[in-house]
Amino acid sequence: MKQAISVVGARPNFMKVAPIHRAFARYASSWEHNIVHTGQHYDAAMSDSFFADLEMPHPKWFMGVGSGSHGEQTAKIMVGFEEICLESRPDCVIVVGDVNSTVACALVSVKLGIPTVHVESGLRSYDRSMPEEINRLATDAIVDEHFVTEQSGLDNLIREGVDASRIHFVGNTMIDSLHYALPKAARCEILERLGLAHQGYCLVTMHRPSNVDHPEQLSMLLGVIEQVSQVRPVVFPVHPRTRKKMQELGITMPPSVYLIDAVRYVEFLALMRSAAVVLTDSGGIQEETTALGVPCITARTTTERPSTCELGTNVLVEPSADAILHAMAEFDAGRHKSGFIPPLWDGHAAERIVDLITAHYS
Repeated sequence: MKQAISVVGARPNFMKVAPIHRAFARYASSWEHNIVHTGQHYDAAMSDSFFADLEMPHPKWFMGVGSGSHGEQTAKIMVGFEEICLESRPDCVIVVGDVNSTVACALVSVKLGIPTVHVESGLRSYDRSMPEEINRLATDAIVDEHFVTEQSGLDNLIREGVDASRIHFVGNTMIDSLHYALPKAARCEILERLGLAHQGYCLVTMHRPSNVDHPEQLSMLLGVIEQVSQVRPVVFPVHPRTRKKMQELGITMPPSVYLIDAVRYVEFLALMRSAAVVLTDSGGIQEETTALGVPCITARTTTERPSTCELGTNVLVEPSADAILHAMAEFDAGRHKSGFIPPLWDGHAAERIVDLITAHYS
């Protein structure tokens, strides 16, 4: 029996790995698929909700590394994952995305001579001040096989000298999870609980340190959100760290801004699919809104997912009051992109990935 191990470390990784686990079920007679949760970001309630919402098994190994500096966290993950690899001797390690767990586990498995593949390979923001960009570059420099979600990923890897035979354009497993969870989202009652109308509100997510860790930037963004809420209600799931900073700054928001705690994946998907427009700084949400056909305004200087702007519903704007409010005014005036879904974002990316892995390493 062959064994593959997938690594999850933070919330987006669950959505990328769950469909891979389901796809391995078709090879249950010859392949065993197990999950390692590094605990890089861990909230028991939120993790449990992912297992339920995406119908994925609990990890075989939970490392519980917790938070810390990039160096400390990466080192703890490497030590713990090396022990797991030496104990279990997997035939393939699958790393996904761009978090510290991705590069840490790739370093370990490659050095142990274990075939290692990167799902969501080749994405580039060309902004090295982003820790995720360093993780992406380092991971792609050492893994054996690259599974890409969009044309830019393929182009970037070729430009960087990766052999074309090792690059596989397979689609997006995040979108696999979205398709899988949509029926549950359609039955979710979170809009009714909050008193929201379909396409009657703006959904906001802000989590990047450059946006929420600096008092002046956070104050500006909250002022923008308050202005946006004068046109339509705003729903803003607030990270506890951001909520604490708001309290420290003495910032309060009007009743038209719904400051709610983080919600489970299916509830957030329900909010996103019914939003009139989404304002975000998230990478994954750029993709999900494009797949759903929901207008998206991304407050960042760069994006590693250009297909969401070139093909999809996403508009990239400077994270400034003038730029965000201008983009929102354009949306209110009906001048927003309808977009279309990028190639192979069809809900079957994981099946293509697992077919290639089992064929290559059997």
